[in-house]
Amino acid sequence: MNHLLKQSAAVATAFAVTLSATLIQAAEKKDIVETAVEAGSFKTLAAALGAADLVGALQGEGPFTVLAPTDAAFKKLPAGTVETLLKPENKDQLIAILKYHVISGEVPASQVVKLKGAKTLNGQRVDIAAGEGSVKIDGATVEATDIMCSNGIIHVIDSVILPSDKNIVTTAVEAEKFKTLIAAAKAAGLAGVLSEQGPFTVFAPTDDAFAKLPEGTIASLLKPENKDKLAAILKYHVVAGRVYSEDALEAGKAKTLQGKPVMIKVVDGVAKVNNAKLLMTDLDASNGVIHVIDTVIMPPEGKKYSATEAREKIKHAVARGANLYNCGDYHATTQLYQKTMQDVLKSTDSMPATIRMNMKHALSESQQMNCVSQQAWRLRNALDHAYTEMSSL
Repeated sequence: MNHLLKQSAAVATAFAVTLSATLIQAAEKKDIVETAVEAGSFKTLAAALGAADLVGALQGEGPFTVLAPTDAAFKKLPAGTVETLLKPENKDQLIAILKYHVISGEVPASQVVKLKGAKTLNGQRVDIAAGEGSVKIDGATVEATDIMCSNGIIHVIDSVILPSDKNIVTTAVEAEKFKTLIAAAKAAGLAGVLSEQGPFTVFAPTDDAFAKLPEGTIASLLKPENKDKLAAILKYHVVAGRVYSEDALEAGKAKTLQGKPVMIKVVDGVAKVNNAKLLMTDLDASNGVIHVIDTVIMPPEGKKYSATEAREKIKHAVARGANLYNCGDYHATTQLYQKTMQDVLKSTDSMPATIRMNMKHALSESQQMNCVSQQAWRLRNALDHAYTEMSSL
């Protein structure tokens, strides 16, 4: 992230030109909306806030920091853009844009110089750069700072800044270096989730990262029979919510959708997620944020059971399930048997294929049954069969 609002002689001069000393004093007693309306140079912004039903919100207690585009800033947009956004059917889009101009809390220029960016009420973050004699926010030049209002602060900018309107998948596709990742997400049935839901944080391996895998790995993972394994690997690259780089490094780890956490730290001056280097961070999307990594990270494997250990696990589950069933708790019995089968199938490599197929068939068949007692018995029969067959190994 870049530096935000840096006080300088040039900014102070622009501030003095934009607003008179009288207005500055008056603004401290008026809320953000009243101050903007009284200034006379934010008529389009005021109209947009009205169309988006956000006037009341910005007249609330706050505090808020508003990056306020002038009327001249709105005129820079392509012809017809403002008129289109003000239409009722485009209200959600207008709200998203306006919220991208608002930061929760008071962020005066004296504090902002320590930041690299700021998260907006839209959810996405603005990038800020301070140079000699000018300050820019997402490319917009700051014309005035620290207009103090009763419920926050206004910083004036010369352009309307726009949040990303592309979801994670579209953003990755347009980057043209995540073709393998997109193909894998589609094969695993996750592309739709990453397009429509969220927000998510994605640690996105590049095509070069996938190319580093052993020969044949990708082709194998893309096969229909390996869909669950592929989904688990991809989910290990996704975290719920928007987690920006500085927050991730501060936390040191993040729980993934796969269930296991990834470790995030700086090693010898290089930021890493597990063993993968972070090549690029904080790429905003409409439903999340993307961090680019140079290596595919693999979820840790769970405990592997030997045939003997699997047989003992089945034995104990059947005994416990019999007690639950005899007490009339058919639901708990069914859940126990289901979990035992799933654990054994996932954690035992030495089980004969016929036993695995029988278990999977039992799990599938039981899910079609409406009677929970019958479900328990169907699963129990499969476990008994597995125990008997494995005892002869």
